[in-house]
Amino acid sequence: MRVAWTAGNAGNAGDAGNAGSTGGAVRHLAFRLDAEDGITGRCTDGEPLKMATNSCRIELPYEPGEVHPDLLALAAWTVVAPWTRRRVVFDRPVSPEFAAAIEEGWGIAAGPVGGSPRPGGRGLAISYSGGADSAAVAAMLPDVPFVHFQRVPHPRVPNRWTHYRSDTLARLAAGTGRESVTVRSDLEFVLAEPRPGYPEHHAVTAGALLLADALGLGGIALGYEMGSRWLGGGRYLHRYTPDNPMWAPHGAWGRAFAAAGVRLVLPVGGVSEAVTMRLALASPLREHVRWCLRGTGGPCGTCGKCLYKELIQAAIERRPLRTSITADRGVARKWQRPPPYGGQEMIEYGCARVPGIEDTPFAKAAAFLGATEESTAWLDRCYPPAVEEVPAPWRERIRAFMAAEVGFMSQDEARRVETWGL
Repeated sequence: MRVAWTAGNAGNAGDAGNAGSTGGAVRHLAFRLDAEDGITGRCTDGEPLKMATNSCRIELPYEPGEVHPDLLALAAWTVVAPWTRRRVVFDRPVSPEFAAAIEEGWGIAAGPVGGSPRPGGRGLAISYSGGADSAAVAAMLPDVPFVHFQRVPHPRVPNRWTHYRSDTLARLAAGTGRESVTVRSDLEFVLAEPRPGYPEHHAVTAGALLLADALGLGGIALGYEMGSRWLGGGRYLHRYTPDNPMWAPHGAWGRAFAAAGVRLVLPVGGVSEAVTMRLALASPLREHVRWCLRGTGGPCGTCGKCLYKELIQAAIERRPLRTSITADRGVARKWQRPPPYGGQEMIEYGCARVPGIEDTPFAKAAAFLGATEESTAWLDRCYPPAVEEVPAPWRERIRAFMAAEVGFMSQDEARRVETWGL
């Protein structure tokens, strides 16, 4: 794999899809496969991915100036990693430390090698999506600025996901009143199948990486919660995963980010989606929280994500489910089958708390799982090892918040995490 960055101007009429741009700067990424590379690869979580095109752009809100080569290389790697088989050749030398992180994490030779590593800074930014999890992070860190990622069209790839309302999400993020910048990119269209999306989950940080020197960043905070960090996430493993290659500090991606002087920070990595939703909906950002990617004036109420999040919200509010979705709908089909389920801990939590669950699309899942409030009480507290993973500059602040607002699991409750799926 060979990758190269070039600079452009966001006001250039030739930059397709930049309607409404009022300035800033564009960085174009182009890459070329080697003979051993393929257009079908796999994300770190195992999802098979098919490539659609070999270029993308990132539109920044202002000209960032000189960007450290390790940051440029890492931003590119979040896009091209799934399709790289043996080596990656960047367009400028990377530090020996960064090259070693790629070699150790993926078995990929990275180069050319030369120059000094990026020392990093002490600044922190929140990768803010507008969903409940990132809003919970924002509630925990009220003085930390946002970097919001917005999908825009690609000049060479048809947009077959016009229902994805990235414009609505960006508008809500901008309306929070928080210090924020929005980065616009078409990098999700590099991916053709299963649908446009991040080639690697970490590609959402590509814009923040290009701004990291200008912002003095030493860390990027993301809203990945306990299910994603410790319990295998939504579509893979479904078991306790302390060595999660995506989010463990000692995992492949954690080491790569650290080598580029920008640590991955998971402030809510030790709490469930029930806790993140409670924190988000109790915060000043409540009216700006949106987990649905389809609705314009509000959540669409008809997609699978709306159904899942409604179960969690109804559980924390101790009320019946408010949905028109019935068990025979396609988006509810998975809940009619026996477990395991993606996000199963939250299905158990919701089924144990929602009144009248037997009259909802989750009726069969509730019967299969047999969960109770007692058996799911651990999901209301914080898993202590997650706080120890927070990089030192921010650890005590996160620990103090968790102690005051959430509380920590007992040893017996922590064992529920550590035996999950075993």
